[in-house]
Amino acid sequence: MFAALWNYRGFVLASVRREFQSRYQVSLLGGLWAVFNPLAQIAVYTAVLAGVMQARLPGVTGTFGYSIYLCAGIITWGLFAEIIGRATTVFVDNANLLKKLSFPRVCLPAHVILSSILNFAIVFGLFLLFLLSVGHFPGLPVLAVVPVLAIQILLAVGLGVLLGVTNVFFRDVAQATGILMQFWFWLTPIVYPLSVVPEPFRAAIRANPTTAIATAYQDILLTGRWPDWESLLPAAVLASLAVAAGMRAFRRRAGEMVDEL
Repeated sequence: MFAALWNYRGFVLASVRREFQSRYQVSLLGGLWAVFNPLAQIAVYTAVLAGVMQARLPGVTGTFGYSIYLCAGIITWGLFAEIIGRATTVFVDNANLLKKLSFPRVCLPAHVILSSILNFAIVFGLFLLFLLSVGHFPGLPVLAVVPVLAIQILLAVGLGVLLGVTNVFFRDVAQATGILMQFWFWLTPIVYPLSVVPEPFRAAIRANPTTAIATAYQDILLTGRWPDWESLLPAAVLASLAVAAGMRAFRRRAGEMVDEL
């Protein structure tokens, strides 16, 4: 599978480039459109909730405290949700391509992953520039974003491929995934800190694997601390299992997908 990806790397990279150009090149604002959606989301949450949550963020002071807290969670969640959402429908959306051309089917999720990471890199790069401009850059702990991001991407890829294969045979999966992702977002402490959750529900929130991931980003980008690596271990294990399950389902069903489509 990896050998096939390497042999068709030109095809995958060209697909990513074409998508980026078609999305931004012919628009007046270009790549800035990739920024507006998370920016609008952050602006709404800040306007509505900043006054309530600002005083409840432990150890956080300053004008931009809650905004940085939101950015740390919403921007990275955007990458996670985009990979899962697009991977869930990638085979159905490209049914005509799969029927007409002969190429490794794994190129399609690879294209989704690289394209999503490119969109994320634009937004996250601007966010880091913002942190630098307001004097809130986290310093050396910012390097810890890379392994945390790797865990989150692996979890998204595993779930996305598994759901994408399943969606070929059961088309309700895509609609159900969209709804479940909304619930998952609100069950992750992105808009609110874990400290405001009533005690009976905290155990359930902590059991959510994306809670440790979101908390790690907040520790790094908001308070300039290294994350608690031990708390990330369950998420890393789950991500590995998700990738294994997704790849197994893909290998077993790849030959049947074209016929089903």
